Amino acid sequence: QVHMVESGGGLVQAGGSLRLSCAVSGSLFSIDTRGWYRQAPGKQRELVALLTTAGNSNYADSVKGRFTISKDNARNTVYLQMNSLKPEDTAVYYCNVRGAGLPLNGYWGQGTQVTVSA
Repeated sequence: QVHMVESGGGLVQAGGSLRLSCAVSGSLFSIDTRGWYRQAPGKQRELVALLTTAGNSNYADSVKGRFTISKDNARNTVYLQMNSLKPEDTAVYYCNVRGAGLPLNGYWGQGTQVTVSA
């Protein structure tokens, strides 16, 4: 079992920055991929960024060069640093972890709202 608690969302003006955090606890040894997804109103949930245990990262084209995913192993926390935010980044952001032995779609955080005003 894995539990995640997200924080760091909020309201920011376009061009601003936010850092999301996701504290992970439980069966950490099973995790091999950590990721952030987002879902805007009326749209499907989409991948924002992925980070493997080996340190390989992958980003959606829409956030490349602006967002950075990272992790702190000592704090069992994964971060999403978001810079140069745009109104189209407005969404609920979800943390996700996946790995061998975990459910197919992994475990999800509760979501945190990010709103970017023009």
